Amino acid sequence: MRMSELFSRTLREAPNGADCKGYEYLLRAGFIKQLAAGVFDLLPMGLRSIRKVEAIVRDEMEKIGAQEVLMPLVNPGDIWKETGRFYSIDREMSRFKDRNDRDMVLAMTHEEAATDMARAEVDSYKRLPQLFFQIQTKWRDDPRPRAGLIRVREFTMKDSYSFDKDQEGLEKVYKAHYDAYFRIFHRCGLPVVAVGSDSGMMGGKVAHEYMYLAPIGEDTIITCDKCGYTANRQVARFTKKCHQEEMKKIEKVSTPDAKTIDDLCSYLKIKPEMTAKSLFMIGAFINDRNGKEEDKLIIGVIRGDMDIEENKLQNACKANSLRPAREEEIVANGVIPGFGSPIGASKNVVVVVDDSVSGSSNLVAGANESGFHYLNTNFGRDYDGIVADIASAATGYACPECGAPLTCSKGVEVGNIFQLGVRYSEAMGCYFQDEQGVRKPVIMGSYGIGIGRLLACLAEEYNDDNGLALPVSVAPYQVQLVSLVKDEAIAEKMYSDLQNAGIEVLFDDRKESPGVKFSDADLIGLPVRLTLGNRSLKEGKVEMKLRSNLNETNMLDISDLVSEVKDCISKLQKPLS
Repeated sequence: MRMSELFSRTLREAPNGADCKGYEYLLRAGFIKQLAAGVFDLLPMGLRSIRKVEAIVRDEMEKIGAQEVLMPLVNPGDIWKETGRFYSIDREMSRFKDRNDRDMVLAMTHEEAATDMARAEVDSYKRLPQLFFQIQTKWRDDPRPRAGLIRVREFTMKDSYSFDKDQEGLEKVYKAHYDAYFRIFHRCGLPVVAVGSDSGMMGGKVAHEYMYLAPIGEDTIITCDKCGYTANRQVARFTKKCHQEEMKKIEKVSTPDAKTIDDLCSYLKIKPEMTAKSLFMIGAFINDRNGKEEDKLIIGVIRGDMDIEENKLQNACKANSLRPAREEEIVANGVIPGFGSPIGASKNVVVVVDDSVSGSSNLVAGANESGFHYLNTNFGRDYDGIVADIASAATGYACPECGAPLTCSKGVEVGNIFQLGVRYSEAMGCYFQDEQGVRKPVIMGSYGIGIGRLLACLAEEYNDDNGLALPVSVAPYQVQLVSLVKDEAIAEKMYSDLQNAGIEVLFDDRKESPGVKFSDADLIGLPVRLTLGNRSLKEGKVEMKLRSNLNETNMLDISDLVSEVKDCISKLQKPLS
């Protein structure tokens, strides 16, 4: 490709809103262009990189036996109603009606469509196992898109779906994906870790996420450096020590202006672990009688020295969604903010108690009366509720496996794998007949990789003060040829020879100054740069630099150029193989 004919242009400065380096350089290098919030054009350079990522993903999926399909972005709402997700997913899923007044959705993921496809094809154990994948557009109306392609509303995913007759088959294909994902990210050059995760709206009990660790990430990863325990904070566990003693009589005491745990501990001269604090949220629940969604106040109770992980809280009470409760909603349920607890609250509230509270004795809690708290409250005697681990892990907490201190880091989720089990097959009637003639639900798995997000993370990982420096496996071109000579015929022949040898070349043939050409070459960051200058040309040589090390220059004989460049590309590719 000649830069004089390239559709996209480089930018000297990033447009407003570029909130991280990778995003800034993808914009400035002409890879992407924003069309709307969370919606991006892929320009020619960006699309070439995306296609290379897709090729790697496709190759690894086919190696584990997956067949490629393509399912529609637009789904009939009826199949989502069969699983209940039409109602349980909030406004992130876009719904509309077609001209015949039928409910339709823009698919955020394709479990329903995949199950519908499978139930039409699978009727016997002889048709199992099955595994297929697609690389398809998704739409999720995210309220807070950010960081370019990292958090968007329209995005491209590789999603694959497995169908097995038993758990053993599911675990086999799950392991195949687990390993294939590491190969994919390795071939792209992206360092990742696999962490235990929450299955969320997908359902199922076993799930892993692949995390690119970076400060721009919104996920918090909990790790034990001693034994290797790793999990997303949404599900991370830690060892809790509970205070237990003989139950004492509950007693109301005056605690004027003690609305926080710090104020309460200071006033009563106690430690935070001797208190029980409450978090008030509004959860959306499906009414079993009429199938409609209704709001209820959720009181999450945890010891005063810890915090509640909202994802755990939502899962414990099986709410479709959560939001912070407003003061009037709290008061309407017989609870006084600042002095609130489940004791004396309305019977309509949902109480979820952390196991640190249920396992401790004689904790101080709100009396639901302004200026007062209760001493010696005990779960099971003074109030009841759902007991679960709803605590948020943090740095310094004890590892649940070995007891060593945990550490925290930020990460971006670039892939996920789920053991769905029978969540979708039972709901949608995807059954098969086993060897004994018994009808059973198909055992399913779901596996995703964000293609655009992967490129965004690569841009974040591979850049410096001058621009991008993408690995050779995903860079839009392998070589940038910069011509500074007046004799255009020599540069043209070099360009032609490289292309004829199968080398991907971006030829800067523009009538620009050397400074502009070098600046753009740094910004675009192709792995190999060849510079044809008048001085080197007189010696029959061309200058070669690697984008990863611009301080080192190699002078190549023009007669050996093609073989030397091919050898260089091969060496760059080898560590990614």
